[in-house]
Amino acid sequence: MSTAPEASTASRYQPPSIAGDYTALTDKQAQLLAIASDLGRNKFAPRAGQIDRDAVFPFENYADMHAAGLLRICVPEQYGGWGADFATYVMTAAEIGRHCGATALTLNMHVSSTMWTGFIADDLDMTPEQRASHEQHRAMHYKRIVEEGKVYSQPFSEGGAAAAGKAPFGTLARKVDGGYIVNGRKIFASLAGAADYYGVLCTLDKPGATQRDALYLAVDRNLPGVTVSGDWDPLGMRGTVSRNLLFEDVFVPEAERLMPEGMYAQAALRWPHMFATLSPTYMGIAQAAYDFTVQYLRAEVPGMPPVKRRMYPTKQIAVAEMKVKLEQTRAIFLQNARAARVDPSKEIRLGLLAAHYTIMENANDICRLAVRTCGGQSMLKTLPLERMYRDSRCGSLMLPWTAELCIDRLGRECLYEAGERDEPDVL
Repeated sequence: MSTAPEASTASRYQPPSIAGDYTALTDKQAQLLAIASDLGRNKFAPRAGQIDRDAVFPFENYADMHAAGLLRICVPEQYGGWGADFATYVMTAAEIGRHCGATALTLNMHVSSTMWTGFIADDLDMTPEQRASHEQHRAMHYKRIVEEGKVYSQPFSEGGAAAAGKAPFGTLARKVDGGYIVNGRKIFASLAGAADYYGVLCTLDKPGATQRDALYLAVDRNLPGVTVSGDWDPLGMRGTVSRNLLFEDVFVPEAERLMPEGMYAQAALRWPHMFATLSPTYMGIAQAAYDFTVQYLRAEVPGMPPVKRRMYPTKQIAVAEMKVKLEQTRAIFLQNARAARVDPSKEIRLGLLAAHYTIMENANDICRLAVRTCGGQSMLKTLPLERMYRDSRCGSLMLPWTAELCIDRLGRECLYEAGERDEPDVL
């Protein structure tokens, strides 16, 4: 009795580029996506399950990314980096996210420190003295990353309105000779205990300080007064290890300033895309959930019995729904990536909020459809889908732009032009 030959590699489902076939990639983009794809498939994906189960930081993945040059993706070329722009970075981050969400999300915290101090800072208004000081400082930080593989993080949240941009940061930096004394606490601080330097957003300690007095400092993890506390056993994104950071009378030298005083507030106003670097991770997860579902229904998941399910109309309809939602998500993701710039128009700002919201929410909805379509097998931790589902649920909860904050800002800014307000009702 003869058996049908196994399908050739050419006839198997080939997961597409995260950019689809709609974007003409530059040579740099193609090269970085190839590096991310190779590391993701061969290194990150095989480790992702254990990282999730143990809720441990992906140190091996970071060693691989340092060796491959991904830690310096947004370091300017003159400092030894790739000099990637916003679109190039977010596509690369999404490619990493389809293989290990926690690795992509934590990489974002590191890369943001180089993006903010790199091409974003280059677009800001500075005095010649500020520019010279910034060049000197960032050269030191970039050298650590490029030559030593040092990792930076970006502790943001404090449990109040500051992370949403509605109040000054509660963490304070008092100016002293040669630097600053920092006191405060950050919660949900990704890479806590893993990063070499914490890029701490704080407020200059002076009377009447406002959001414009924000300061951005690199705090060495080994400095006296820096402690990590709390347990880490969350629903998803378990490999981010986002514990609490406490700073008690920590002396930070002036050279550790990541931006000149006052520049963070200017960047936040003029470069809003700087806050939309979380969502590429979820674009990657959405693609991964779709890829898994197609492979599962085609009986092409490694290690599983070759039982095809693609012939059932209910499965075909479900995959069609997933594909529609995935392509909607990809379209707005790529449009948003290409639109990033200093001083964007109101329409670009509104589109940015809509894109961020859509990616975060659609990622979880695509994972929901994947779980329902693949059935009981999808609940098993031996397969990656249940991890994708849990990870995808976390996206819309993340500051500074949670799903609720995006909708709140969108509704208001769609209806009001700058400076407009409604007069109170006259009784």
